[in-house]
Amino acid sequence: MSKVLVLGYVWPEPTSSAAGTRMMQLLNFFRKEEHDILFCTTAKESENMADLHSLGIPSRRIKVNDPGFDELLKEFQPEIVLFDRFMIEEQFGWRVDDICPNAIKILDTEDLHFLRDAREKAYKKNASAANIYLESELAKREIAAIYRCDLSLIISEVELQLLKTEFRISDELLLYLPYLLENISKREIKDLPVYEDRLDFMSIGNFLHEPNWNAVLYLKENLWPGIRKKLPGVKLQVYGAYPSQKVFNLHNEKGGVMINGHAKDSALVIQNARVCLAPIQFGAGLKGKLIEAMQNGTPSITSSIGAEGINSDQPWNGFISDNDSTFISKAVELYSNKELWEQKQKAGFRIINSRFYKENFEEAFKKALQDIQSRLKLHRQRNFTGQMLKHHLHRSTYFMSRFIMEKNRDKK
Repeated sequence: MSKVLVLGYVWPEPTSSAAGTRMMQLLNFFRKEEHDILFCTTAKESENMADLHSLGIPSRRIKVNDPGFDELLKEFQPEIVLFDRFMIEEQFGWRVDDICPNAIKILDTEDLHFLRDAREKAYKKNASAANIYLESELAKREIAAIYRCDLSLIISEVELQLLKTEFRISDELLLYLPYLLENISKREIKDLPVYEDRLDFMSIGNFLHEPNWNAVLYLKENLWPGIRKKLPGVKLQVYGAYPSQKVFNLHNEKGGVMINGHAKDSALVIQNARVCLAPIQFGAGLKGKLIEAMQNGTPSITSSIGAEGINSDQPWNGFISDNDSTFISKAVELYSNKELWEQKQKAGFRIINSRFYKENFEEAFKKALQDIQSRLKLHRQRNFTGQMLKHHLHRSTYFMSRFIMEKNRDKK
């Protein structure tokens, strides 16, 4: 039984974000393989955090630039260390290399942050995202973290291809690992609310995530008036964790826009809606809200960015449109046509069962870890770029960390 240290960017919140769901899937994978898991994060506890203790997963809060983390490594002696996003690898990776040099380092990218950032800037500047990320500091940092790790988990096939072709990263350092889901059974499908029992459109997403706020604002200002005009009695139910006042300011009962805040049971609110709307203008990775809509039998209309990496060449469980007038007309048609709605619902079930069945990916993940463990020295020798980046980061980070530690000691 291997010891696995998971270093989280935040406490996992599966009811608040797709990132939280993803983290729980990875933790459950390690539990299934009967690993001894310790979860650590620098983040403060939150009201929506998962109860890791009930799952038999101990947890600790840690600090950046704190020798206490070195003591934790010496005490726990992990054989596998999972970094939740590249920023965590930057902060703690060099310490892992120093104290536990034989530990396999895994980076879960969640999505490619530099791609999401470049797309947001490109959207606001009406420019090319590639011209931005190829010159961005964020891309250099994230790609460097990928090289410094023994394996990086990539959630989207589109992002996997980008890393291979644009940045020429070796297959040996990358593993396509999308959401790890159970198949949807015929019984589960039968138990879902039918077309007649569902009302309204819905949108959902963590409002700390800029693409989600932008999508809701775009929906309210550019698309909803046209939909509401053709379906005057229908409402738009908006859900999302951590809504700010600017989000609540969108609430307009007369106009049919209902801002409901955090949904503690996202599956329930999705099941009660007839159609999910997600006009995502920028972002990266896989959009958890659209996958969850498919799981709950709710057809959706989204943008090409929203659908990216989810359906491959399979028919979408609704419509994909980057044109406002088409988006509006398809939303009205999908909401009003029962036969079309049921056809699109089935397409969503097919996507989930054929593209995200966890048994198809967990074995590959397990094998990748075993292969790296059995030839760790050779694996790292073949990744000379990673060794070079480790060398330079370790020296610069070490001296900066020592400076901060001494400074903090003087304050005491």
